[in-house]
Amino acid sequence: MQTLVLDIGYQPVARVSWETSIVWVLDRIVEVVDEYPDRRIRTTRWSVPMPSIVRFLKPLPRKKAIKFSRHNVYARDGGRCQYCGQRVRRDEFTYDHVRPRVLGGATNWENVVVACVPCNQRKAGRTPTQAGMTLRSTPVKPRRLPDLPRSIQFTPGMPETWKGWLRNAVYWDGELEHD
Repeated sequence: MQTLVLDIGYQPVARVSWETSIVWVLDRIVEVVDEYPDRRIRTTRWSVPMPSIVRFLKPLPRKKAIKFSRHNVYARDGGRCQYCGQRVRRDEFTYDHVRPRVLGGATNWENVVVACVPCNQRKAGRTPTQAGMTLRSTPVKPRRLPDLPRSIQFTPGMPETWKGWLRNAVYWDGELEHD
């Protein structure tokens, strides 16, 4: 069972295990917004309903370092293919290694860009020069990123109580492999 986590402004930010959510509740880091109606957590001394949705009681601290992630590459490149310039939906974009991995290219800020599927397939395992393509901007590690909403897509099997809290978008928060 998972618990949906909202920030202080009631925006979805993550899904965590019910165990993590209970620790946060006991430590007064979050408050319970909704509970699973038929699930309880029992110990020898007490019993509480299992949290379905919790909300942080204080604002989340802003991270100083910008983590290399799929979401952040998309934000840096403004959601546009760096070859043709077309806007690419977050749930449809691919990331492209400017210098392909087969040629020793690393997975890092300076070598990964947003690409639409047709451009990524056209470039294949070649450099932009070899493929006759031009990058619209040089990939660099950003000093700051625009805020793009992160949300979790509601899918069948998720608790119905989550439906009103979730927008129809994909949640990218995992770190990409990098050298």
